[in-house]
Amino acid sequence: MLVEGYDELNFALASGLQPQSLLTAPDLATQTIDISKTELLTVSRSVFEKISYRDNPDGWLGIFPIPKVSIEGIKLSTTPLVIVAESIEKPGNLGAILRTADAAHVDAVIVCDPLVDIWNPNVVRASRGTLFSVPTVEAENSAVLEWLRAKKIQVLAASPSADVLYTEARFDQPAAIAVGTEDKGLTDIKVKIPMMGKVNSLNVSIATALITYEAIRQRS
Repeated sequence: MLVEGYDELNFALASGLQPQSLLTAPDLATQTIDISKTELLTVSRSVFEKISYRDNPDGWLGIFPIPKVSIEGIKLSTTPLVIVAESIEKPGNLGAILRTADAAHVDAVIVCDPLVDIWNPNVVRASRGTLFSVPTVEAENSAVLEWLRAKKIQVLAASPSADVLYTEARFDQPAAIAVGTEDKGLTDIKVKIPMMGKVNSLNVSIATALITYEAIRQRS
Protein backbone atom coordinates (compact mmCIF):
# COMPACT_ATOMS: atom_id res chain seq x y z
CA MET A 1 0.00 0.00 0.00
CA LEU A 2 1.04 3.62 -0.51
CA VAL A 3 1.28 6.01 2.43
CA GLU A 4 1.83 9.59 1.36
CA GLY A 5 2.65 12.54 3.57
CA TYR A 6 5.05 13.27 6.41
CA ASP A 7 2.41 13.04 9.18
CA GLU A 8 0.80 9.93 7.73
CA LEU A 9 4.16 8.20 7.46
CA ASN A 10 4.93 8.98 11.08
CA PHE A 11 1.58 7.52 12.18
CA ALA A 12 2.37 4.36 10.24
CA LEU A 13 5.87 4.12 11.71
CA ALA A 14 4.59 4.76 15.24
CA SER A 15 2.16 1.85 14.84
CA GLY A 16 5.10 -0.48 14.18
CA LEU A 17 4.81 -0.76 10.40
CA GLN A 18 8.03 -0.87 8.42
CA PRO A 19 8.17 0.47 4.84
CA GLN A 20 9.66 -1.51 2.03
CA SER A 21 10.92 1.73 0.52
CA LEU A 22 10.55 5.50 0.79
CA LEU A 23 10.42 8.08 -1.97
CA THR A 24 11.28 11.72 -1.39
CA ALA A 25 11.63 14.89 -3.42
CA PRO A 26 14.12 17.24 -1.71
CA ASP A 27 12.59 20.25 -3.48
CA LEU A 28 9.26 19.53 -1.73
CA ALA A 29 10.28 17.95 1.58
CA THR A 30 10.78 20.46 4.39
CA GLN A 31 11.06 17.79 7.12
CA THR A 32 13.23 14.70 7.33
CA ILE A 33 12.45 11.09 8.19
CA ASP A 34 15.39 9.00 9.35
CA ILE A 35 14.81 5.29 8.85
CA SER A 36 17.67 2.83 8.74
CA LYS A 37 17.57 -0.35 6.66
CA THR A 38 14.93 1.14 4.36
CA GLU A 39 15.51 1.86 0.70
CA LEU A 40 15.33 5.61 0.10
CA LEU A 41 14.73 6.80 -3.45
CA THR A 42 15.24 10.44 -4.35
CA VAL A 43 13.27 11.83 -7.27
CA SER A 44 12.76 15.22 -8.85
CA ARG A 45 9.87 17.48 -7.98
CA SER A 46 8.15 16.85 -11.33
CA VAL A 47 8.41 13.07 -10.96
CA PHE A 48 7.05 13.16 -7.41
CA GLU A 49 4.12 15.35 -8.43
CA LYS A 50 3.17 12.72 -11.03
CA ILE A 51 3.37 9.95 -8.43
CA SER A 52 1.49 11.91 -5.78
CA TYR A 53 -2.20 11.55 -4.97
CA ARG A 54 -2.31 15.09 -3.59
CA ASP A 55 -2.65 18.57 -5.02
CA ASN A 56 0.12 19.94 -2.80
CA PRO A 57 2.45 17.05 -1.93
CA ASP A 58 5.00 17.43 0.84
CA GLY A 59 7.64 15.26 -0.81
CA TRP A 60 7.26 12.01 1.17
CA LEU A 61 5.73 8.70 0.12
CA GLY A 62 6.21 5.21 1.52
CA ILE A 63 5.50 1.75 0.13
CA PHE A 64 4.36 -0.61 2.91
CA PRO A 65 3.25 -4.22 3.09
CA ILE A 66 -0.46 -4.41 3.90
CA PRO A 67 -0.84 -5.20 7.63
CA LYS A 68 -2.21 -8.59 8.58
CA VAL A 69 -4.94 -7.79 11.09
CA SER A 70 -8.02 -9.70 12.23
CA ILE A 71 -10.97 -9.16 14.50
CA GLU A 72 -9.58 -11.70 16.96
CA GLY A 73 -6.54 -9.50 17.52
CA ILE A 74 -8.49 -6.46 18.75
CA LYS A 75 -7.65 -5.53 22.33
CA LEU A 76 -10.61 -4.06 24.19
CA SER A 77 -10.82 -1.74 27.17
CA THR A 78 -12.94 -2.49 30.24
CA THR A 79 -15.97 -0.73 28.72
CA PRO A 80 -15.28 -0.91 25.00
CA LEU A 81 -16.63 1.46 22.39
CA VAL A 82 -16.41 0.19 18.81
CA ILE A 83 -17.49 1.67 15.49
CA VAL A 84 -18.86 -0.77 12.91
CA ALA A 85 -18.96 0.75 9.43
CA GLU A 86 -21.02 -1.17 6.88
CA SER A 87 -20.73 -0.86 3.10
CA ILE A 88 -18.89 2.47 3.13
CA GLU A 89 -18.36 3.48 -0.47
CA LYS A 90 -16.33 6.70 -0.44
CA PRO A 91 -12.73 6.91 0.82
CA GLY A 92 -13.47 10.36 2.22
CA ASN A 93 -16.27 9.06 4.43
CA LEU A 94 -14.22 6.17 5.77
CA GLY A 95 -11.30 8.48 6.39
CA ALA A 96 -13.50 10.94 8.29
CA ILE A 97 -14.90 8.09 10.42
CA LEU A 98 -11.35 7.04 11.29
CA ARG A 99 -10.47 10.59 12.32
CA THR A 100 -13.49 10.64 14.64
CA ALA A 101 -12.47 7.24 16.03
CA ASP A 102 -8.99 8.54 16.77
CA ALA A 103 -10.23 11.77 18.33
CA ALA A 104 -12.70 9.90 20.56
CA HIS A 105 -10.15 7.17 21.34
CA VAL A 106 -12.51 4.30 20.47
CA ASP A 107 -11.27 0.73 20.81
CA ALA A 108 -11.54 -0.21 17.15
CA VAL A 109 -13.16 0.41 13.79
CA ILE A 110 -14.58 -2.70 12.10
CA VAL A 111 -15.39 -2.39 8.41
CA CYS A 112 -18.05 -4.79 7.08
CA ASP A 113 -18.79 -5.44 3.40
CA PRO A 114 -16.60 -2.52 2.28
CA LEU A 115 -17.11 -0.97 -1.12
CA VAL A 116 -13.71 0.70 -0.87
CA ASP A 117 -10.37 -0.87 -0.01
CA ILE A 118 -9.50 0.23 3.53
CA TRP A 119 -5.81 0.40 2.50
CA ASN A 120 -6.56 2.66 -0.46
CA PRO A 121 -4.15 5.65 -0.44
CA ASN A 122 -7.16 7.97 -0.56
CA VAL A 123 -8.44 6.44 2.70
CA VAL A 124 -5.00 6.96 4.24
CA ARG A 125 -5.07 10.57 3.07
CA ALA A 126 -8.64 11.27 4.20
CA SER A 127 -7.93 9.73 7.60
CA ARG A 128 -4.80 11.92 8.00
CA GLY A 129 -2.99 8.74 9.02
CA THR A 130 -5.38 7.77 11.81
CA LEU A 131 -5.93 4.51 9.92
CA PHE A 132 -2.73 3.49 11.73
CA SER A 133 -3.54 4.94 15.16
CA VAL A 134 -6.91 3.17 15.53
CA PRO A 135 -7.13 -0.65 15.32
CA THR A 136 -8.94 -1.11 12.00
CA VAL A 137 -10.03 -4.46 10.62
CA GLU A 138 -12.22 -5.79 7.84
CA ALA A 139 -14.61 -8.67 8.51
CA GLU A 140 -17.85 -10.22 7.31
CA ASN A 141 -21.09 -9.28 9.06
CA SER A 142 -21.67 -12.76 10.46
CA ALA A 143 -18.19 -12.90 12.00
CA VAL A 144 -18.60 -9.42 13.47
CA LEU A 145 -21.97 -10.29 14.98
CA GLU A 146 -20.56 -13.46 16.53
CA TRP A 147 -17.58 -11.54 17.94
CA LEU A 148 -19.77 -8.78 19.38
CA ARG A 149 -22.08 -11.31 21.02
CA ALA A 150 -19.12 -13.18 22.50
CA LYS A 151 -17.76 -9.91 23.95
CA LYS A 152 -21.25 -8.91 25.19
CA ILE A 153 -21.15 -5.67 23.26
CA GLN A 154 -24.52 -4.08 22.50
CA VAL A 155 -25.02 -2.81 18.94
CA LEU A 156 -26.70 0.55 18.37
CA ALA A 157 -27.44 1.41 14.76
CA ALA A 158 -28.32 4.78 13.31
CA SER A 159 -31.59 4.65 11.40
CA PRO A 160 -34.06 7.38 10.29
CA SER A 161 -36.91 4.98 11.13
CA ALA A 162 -35.89 4.55 14.79
CA ASP A 163 -38.09 5.73 17.66
CA VAL A 164 -35.26 6.32 20.15
CA LEU A 165 -33.20 9.50 19.95
CA TYR A 166 -29.47 8.88 20.02
CA THR A 167 -29.21 11.07 23.13
CA GLU A 168 -31.66 8.80 24.96
CA ALA A 169 -29.74 5.57 24.35
CA ARG A 170 -27.34 4.29 26.98
CA PHE A 171 -23.68 4.27 26.01
CA ASP A 172 -22.23 3.72 29.49
CA GLN A 173 -21.92 0.00 28.81
CA PRO A 174 -19.95 -1.92 26.16
CA ALA A 175 -21.29 -0.60 22.86
CA ALA A 176 -20.80 -0.78 19.12
CA ILE A 177 -22.05 2.07 16.95
CA ALA A 178 -23.16 0.65 13.60
CA VAL A 179 -23.36 3.06 10.67
CA GLY A 180 -23.86 2.66 6.96
CA THR A 181 -26.19 0.13 5.37
CA GLU A 182 -28.77 -0.99 7.90
CA ASP A 183 -28.54 -4.70 8.74
CA LYS A 184 -31.27 -6.04 11.03
CA GLY A 185 -29.14 -8.98 12.06
CA LEU A 186 -26.41 -6.71 13.38
CA THR A 187 -28.63 -4.39 15.41
CA ASP A 188 -29.85 -4.51 19.01
CA ILE A 189 -31.16 -0.95 19.29
CA LYS A 190 -31.92 1.58 16.56
CA VAL A 191 -31.37 5.25 17.30
CA LYS A 192 -32.11 8.34 15.28
CA ILE A 193 -30.70 11.82 14.93
CA PRO A 194 -33.40 14.54 14.84
CA MET A 195 -33.92 15.77 11.30
CA MET A 196 -35.95 18.98 11.08
CA GLY A 197 -35.32 19.85 7.45
CA LYS A 198 -36.42 18.25 4.21
CA VAL A 199 -33.81 15.46 4.12
CA ASN A 200 -34.09 12.44 6.42
CA SER A 201 -30.45 11.54 6.96
CA LEU A 202 -26.96 12.97 7.40
CA ASN A 203 -23.68 12.06 5.77
CA VAL A 204 -22.49 8.82 7.37
CA SER A 205 -19.31 10.35 8.78
CA ILE A 206 -21.25 13.23 10.38
CA ALA A 207 -23.75 10.82 11.93
CA THR A 208 -20.89 8.71 13.25
CA ALA A 209 -19.26 11.73 14.88
CA LEU A 210 -22.48 12.86 16.57
CA ILE A 211 -23.29 9.46 18.06
CA THR A 212 -19.69 8.73 19.04
CA TYR A 213 -19.37 11.98 20.94
CA GLU A 214 -22.69 11.40 22.66
CA ALA A 215 -21.18 8.15 23.94
CA ILE A 216 -18.09 10.06 25.12
CA ARG A 217 -20.30 12.69 26.81
CA GLN A 218 -22.21 10.04 28.72
CA ARG A 219 -19.06 8.22 29.76
CA SER A 220 -17.44 11.39 31.06
